[in-house]
Amino acid sequence: MLTSDTFSIKLYYVFRPEGEATATRLSEEEIYEEAKKRVKAKRDFYVHLGVYICVNIFLIINWAFPAGAGFPWFIFPLGGWGIGLVFHFLEAFVFEQKLDRAAIEKEAEKIRRQQR
Repeated sequence: MLTSDTFSIKLYYVFRPEGEATATRLSEEEIYEEAKKRVKAKRDFYVHLGVYICVNIFLIINWAFPAGAGFPWFIFPLGGWGIGLVFHFLEAFVFEQKLDRAAIEKEAEKIRRQQR
């Protein structure tokens, strides 16, 4: 029961940029859109991983079957592309668009201030 000296409210924290707590409650449509973006990012990573594996297997076979094989040149594209794949993994599974959300919220707040 609420009296004149008590007040309660539920806040949902979406993100905390640089220690600042910003409370925003997402609608069901916004939650669905956010989930959809995350699923797409994860699916895109798995496609990238599959292509990486297939192409690099082809490169290793191409290196291994000629007579003498020679210097293992395939390690350069394998390593370089592997670094990109690690960053793609981090974006899809670790950071989960938190940086984008912070930037979007910052720009939205700028627009709100300009309209006042």
